[in-house]
Amino acid sequence: RIPQMEVAVGDELLVLVLRHLEPFEEADFDKLRAFAAEHGVSWWLQPKGPDTVHALEPEDEDKLAYSLPQFGLRMAYRPTDFTQVNHHINRSMISKALNLLGVEPEDRVADLFCGLGNFTLPLATQAKEVVGIEGSDALTTRGLAAAKTHGLDDKVSFATLNLFEVDVEWLRDLGYFDRMLIDPPRDGALAVSRALAALKAEERPKRIVYVSCNPATLARDAAILVRVGGYRLISGGVINMFPHTGHVESIAVFEYHPGDPIPELEAEEDEGDSVVEDTAEN
Repeated sequence: RIPQMEVAVGDELLVLVLRHLEPFEEADFDKLRAFAAEHGVSWWLQPKGPDTVHALEPEDEDKLAYSLPQFGLRMAYRPTDFTQVNHHINRSMISKALNLLGVEPEDRVADLFCGLGNFTLPLATQAKEVVGIEGSDALTTRGLAAAKTHGLDDKVSFATLNLFEVDVEWLRDLGYFDRMLIDPPRDGALAVSRALAALKAEERPKRIVYVSCNPATLARDAAILVRVGGYRLISGGVINMFPHTGHVESIAVFEYHPGDPIPELEAEEDEGDSVVEDTAEN
């Protein structure tokens, strides 16, 4: 029985992942190999949980990857890892986001919800230090391996943490960041936005680039950064990451200037929360 099939596309390899509830017989493997040879695909099998996923042919284990040629990077991944579905648009998005972030050679940069380092490693080619933080230990392990492969591990560090439960003290403990990139899943970055809004003026990243696949949670978090945190929304736009669908990838840029007044936090939190609720519902 085969309840599920997944597809992963790399630069040079198309992977089909079969979730199977019963062991395959040798005749089944022969059919899979014949199909793979005819259609130029790689079969991966998942007999149980996600940690059991493996290539039918062992030599295919390290072949799945996408390239970021403008940064000289090759990002290896497993078919069950999260990656952007549109590699061509992903390259454009990374270049655009880094251009908007305006990284300087001496900057210390945070990449939150970093995944396997899609932005982290490109940032490391420009900044003095980059810290990538992600909730999946498997992805941060993959990111660190990629950093070592490209000789960037002296500039990059990764940490595994649930970013939906962070607070301002956690953010302070990380130290000062000149710039920050935030690329959350559809649930957004509510806890991170509240923590940023609660920082003192001298503790705040001077520029934040927020990449979002959900305009509702982006609007919610932007309301907190601007109305509670005193950041300015200086630009925004959309990227057609998902052609022929109703979904887009959005980018927003926030700046904080030390001379800007910070709104009274207690007076504004309720208003920010009401904006959060109204925006998320619409």
